[in-house]
Amino acid sequence: MKIRIMQLIVLLTLPFAAVRAQEGKDHNFNVGKNMQVFNEIYSYLDLMYVDTLNADEVMGTAINSMLRSLDPYTVYYPEDKVNDLRTMITGRYVGIGAVIRYNQQLKRVVIDEPYLGNPAAEVGLKKGDIILSIDDSTMTDKTVSEVSARLRGDAGTTFVLKIERPSTGKQMEFRITRRSVSMPSIPYYGLNADGIGYLSLTSFTDGCSKDVRRAFVEMKHKGMKGFVLDLRGNGGGSLSEAVQIVNMFVPKGITLVKTRGKLKRANNDYMTTVDPIDSIMPIVVLVNGESASASEITSGSLQDLDRAVVLGTRTYGKGLVQLPVDLSYNGQLKLTTGKYYIPSGRCIQAINYRHARGGYTEHIPDSLTKVFHTAGGREVRDGGGIKPDITVRPDSLPNIAYYLTVSGLDSTEVLLNYEIDYIASHPAIAPAAEFEISDEDYEEFKRRVIASGFTYDPESERALGTLKKIVKFEGYYDDAKAEFDALEKKLKHNIARDLDMHRDMLKQIISNDIVAAYYFQRGTVENSLRHDKQAGEAFRLINNPAEYNAILDGTYKPDADEDDAENDDDDTMEDDEQ
Repeated sequence: MKIRIMQLIVLLTLPFAAVRAQEGKDHNFNVGKNMQVFNEIYSYLDLMYVDTLNADEVMGTAINSMLRSLDPYTVYYPEDKVNDLRTMITGRYVGIGAVIRYNQQLKRVVIDEPYLGNPAAEVGLKKGDIILSIDDSTMTDKTVSEVSARLRGDAGTTFVLKIERPSTGKQMEFRITRRSVSMPSIPYYGLNADGIGYLSLTSFTDGCSKDVRRAFVEMKHKGMKGFVLDLRGNGGGSLSEAVQIVNMFVPKGITLVKTRGKLKRANNDYMTTVDPIDSIMPIVVLVNGESASASEITSGSLQDLDRAVVLGTRTYGKGLVQLPVDLSYNGQLKLTTGKYYIPSGRCIQAINYRHARGGYTEHIPDSLTKVFHTAGGREVRDGGGIKPDITVRPDSLPNIAYYLTVSGLDSTEVLLNYEIDYIASHPAIAPAAEFEISDEDYEEFKRRVIASGFTYDPESERALGTLKKIVKFEGYYDDAKAEFDALEKKLKHNIARDLDMHRDMLKQIISNDIVAAYYFQRGTVENSLRHDKQAGEAFRLINNPAEYNAILDGTYKPDADEDDAENDDDDTMEDDEQ
């Protein structure tokens, strides 16, 4: 009988083995075939095409098109772009330490924000300075990327930067020595009046966990009774740094992340390895639609382990792991090698990346997600980022504010010019946590906006125009014309009225921009906390232990109108860090 069973097993196994062998053989044949066809096509192009080919450009396009058919995070970096990858990983680059941007009105590249403690700030460059030349090369006809390439270079090299200061009209020259610039991963941390600590972490660069630990211990020694970790806008970075930050608050010996892919030897389990520095202090983690990757590992792990309340809006949903691979001729490939799974066992990848061809992306529908459970038994789901325990939406940006503030629009220069003049006429301002422009200052700004002829596209007028077209097409317009005329009068474009209606929001924006020129990134964050609805709710929650504990033990009952928030689309800005 045993012999018969063994014979049956062998007979059943042979067809499957043969199928796998055949599949492997077919795959290898198809790879070889397509590689040969590709080489032949390029050989004929190089030999017979009407124009001379740029091999780097043509081959680079082919490589990038191939990678775009896979997922958004597998990226090829040729030798001249490898530093971009290193900057992303380490948070360090060699330059002057400033954000530059293109001024649409002047058609020039300008300094937007110097970083504290770096060459640009040390020599005295200011917001709005127009870049005229670098050494003997004119920069007035260059793009942001071209100026960026000239500002960066080898550490220790010196150049002469010529600028024009708009507030005075004077041209000035600065001798600047390039050096390694470390973009601050923690622009601000501190205690509020109630003794609640706040820390803004903007990226998971190498070594950031040590900075977080140092800041946390410092605030704890000052009597911190609760902690708010702000990961909003944090696109991620080092997975190991995320694990070390979580380990600050949970016991050692816990598996936080598992990475799983095609190669078993590339799979890893990341565990906590040391005792926590605090395992009981109330923690709230702030997230939004731009919190991704390592931010989601941090917030998701703390949520899965019932160690923190996650507050804000649903995160981005990046559950894929990348590995840098060295290539020939000093290039590198950032290669997606697997998915990661956090303590509950869920993967939070939100986009069906296999369909992301030709610019099309598809979010995984809620009906296809699976239920998992936190350590205490609360339900959480995979496939859609980290859903906050408490959903709190930020105040929406009025349409007029968008047109005044988003870099790349001609209208933004009205705001920039006002801020430059304000800075020039105020050698000092109030502390960052207190500063706000006065009502008289805002009236001057309002006068300037109106005098400039500023216009923008109100969404209500656009929507009404679309509705009128539909109604006319369907034949109802004549009957509804009086109502349309009345509504059109009420929605008539009125800049002065809109500036008054959104006075408070615009004052906050202007004040925050001005603070950056005096107190840099630290001051910007500190100033914004005064009006930050999500941070305010986090502080309130920590001051209410019963509500905080009810959320973590699963007995909390949210309001009926509390639901998910849609992720906002990112605004694309043409600026760069030097």
